[in-house]
Amino acid sequence: MFDKMTLQVLANHARAAAENMAHTLHRTAHSAFVKETQDFTVMLMDRRGDTFAVPMDLGATWYPGLTYGRAIDMVEDYRPGDVAFTNDPYSGHVATHAPDTHLWKPVFAEDEIVAWTGGHIHNTDMGGAVPASLSRSLTEIHQEGLRFPPMKLVNEGVFDEQIMRIMSTNVRKPDLNTGDIKALVGALNTGERKVHAMIERFGKTGFVSGVAALKDQAEAQARAILQQIPDGDYVFADYADEDSDEANPCRLKLTLKIRDDAAILDFTGSDPQLGSSLNVPSGGDPRHTILLVGVYYVLYTLNPKILLNTGLTRPFSCIAPEGTVLNPVAPAAVGMRSLTCARLRSVIFGAFAQAIPDKMPAAPAGNNCIINVMTRDERTQKTVIAAINPVVGGGGGMPHRDGTNGSGADAAYLKNTPIEITETEVPVEFVRYGLAQDSGGPGLWRGGLATEMAFKVFAPDSRITARNRDRSFFRPWGTGGGRAAGLAAMTVNPDTPQAHSQGSKDTAILQPGDVLAVRSAGGGGRGNPMLRDPARVARDVACGYVSVQAARRDYGVVLAGGAVDVAATQALRAAQPAVSKAFFHFGPEREGYEAQWTDAAYDRLTDILAALPIHWRFFTKTEIFRRIDGSGPDAVDAAFAATCARFPELPYHGAMQEAAE
Repeated sequence: MFDKMTLQVLANHARAAAENMAHTLHRTAHSAFVKETQDFTVMLMDRRGDTFAVPMDLGATWYPGLTYGRAIDMVEDYRPGDVAFTNDPYSGHVATHAPDTHLWKPVFAEDEIVAWTGGHIHNTDMGGAVPASLSRSLTEIHQEGLRFPPMKLVNEGVFDEQIMRIMSTNVRKPDLNTGDIKALVGALNTGERKVHAMIERFGKTGFVSGVAALKDQAEAQARAILQQIPDGDYVFADYADEDSDEANPCRLKLTLKIRDDAAILDFTGSDPQLGSSLNVPSGGDPRHTILLVGVYYVLYTLNPKILLNTGLTRPFSCIAPEGTVLNPVAPAAVGMRSLTCARLRSVIFGAFAQAIPDKMPAAPAGNNCIINVMTRDERTQKTVIAAINPVVGGGGGMPHRDGTNGSGADAAYLKNTPIEITETEVPVEFVRYGLAQDSGGPGLWRGGLATEMAFKVFAPDSRITARNRDRSFFRPWGTGGGRAAGLAAMTVNPDTPQAHSQGSKDTAILQPGDVLAVRSAGGGGRGNPMLRDPARVARDVACGYVSVQAARRDYGVVLAGGAVDVAATQALRAAQPAVSKAFFHFGPEREGYEAQWTDAAYDRLTDILAALPIHWRFFTKTEIFRRIDGSGPDAVDAAFAATCARFPELPYHGAMQEAAE
């Protein structure tokens, strides 16, 4: 039995071991996306494959509750020196899209597996239909690159060269893949040495029991937080701009049910499995880490000392019906699941914002657009494929301060690559990289500003993929009187007669001299902007965060020569209409959309679709959207009836009956 002090010592050792693993990978990786942007994870796992330690300073922050157990069990006869891997989202539900290659290694003590080291790297490319393997337009997982089910990559310390040859033959930049994978193997070896050091200090039995106690402590900490939140059902919905190329919005809906020290996240009412790559492959696991990422952020915000491991998942249970966007069945494409996951976090934040409004911020930008370029380098006469930079938006206004500029809360782990490094490795020229004025949602506490980036290419037919392009229509919401934030945008050749807006489209082909400009969304504002200290508004204007016009329009602050005109400001604010008492402000786009697609109408739609065979659902949704005329459930029923009349093959009888019931 561990006392609190000894348990904390073990927790410190475990975290230090994970940090060492992360530093090993960070220092030895080959691709800029791993060594600079840091899209990777490392972790220590118990003998069942449950994560018990992750780093805090390096890498992605999605996976503290990940379990490798199902994938581990798909490989037989582990021996010292073995390393297994997978990147198949439908094999064990560890990897969640093909570029994420997960590796795990057994740690033996006295001929028994006592722990595992593991982690993932995001490969710049895994082959498939588009450079970097990811685009919303892809419709089945076979288009998203080469997939490996769980199997051994290293046998007793020796790489399987056949597997490496297959991978190298099918990906666009094999040296990057090979280099990053070998760097991750080095990190796993580091973790193995650190686990042995812990066993030497605590003993084998003490180490195993201590790891179990760490998970128990995390569970107790999570339950203590839930007990402080009022019991209730908190319902929230949010939208991705498009469910496929130039199509209809995708709704995620959550009913958060808090009872004492436990919570259910019921995603019933979310959209059906999509005919694009926005699906999230959770496998229906009620505690899949990808469904709970937003919960981790909330828990850590409320208790920064909480242990990050799979114990956090125990008080929570998720309901994601099969055949929906959050639990698709193969061969649904899943490559752009990170876009949907950003909206999933927004939905979770919105539900918790109602439960604990005094502690939650407004919405973060909710889009972390990652730009990948495939072009030719005239200096070396070689093709280059590389991640340029993540374009991350602002954080939402906090209960006690403004949102963070250009580093939006739940996407802040993605680091920017210095321009000098990018221009050295990739033949592009940066034209602009900075913060976007007036993009943060107005509020007593202003939302964080968006990031905007523009670069020029020099080779013909340079292909761009900008994954996670979103928030070009539905704004990050404000709370408590705060206003929604500015929208994202992507434009080819801005400020020229040839300027062309891409909307939410995530691919482009550029010619020599073309410029691509990308802007993220900002963070939502929190609290009435007319109560913001005028001196803060003046400082925002001086810093270039807010324009003089927006200071007057959004904050009622009149400036003269850079100073606040107190009398004019007081008069202008006194003349402002009363602030809406609605807790959320979504912006005119969502308000207009929901005038037709009311909650009742959309619930009727999802009821109808849920009663259909999975392969009919997305098609039927699209047809109903095409035919709907009016608002409310009756309009949905009429559109569905017209769809059934046009397509008599549609098995509609049960759907109509279930919707009516």
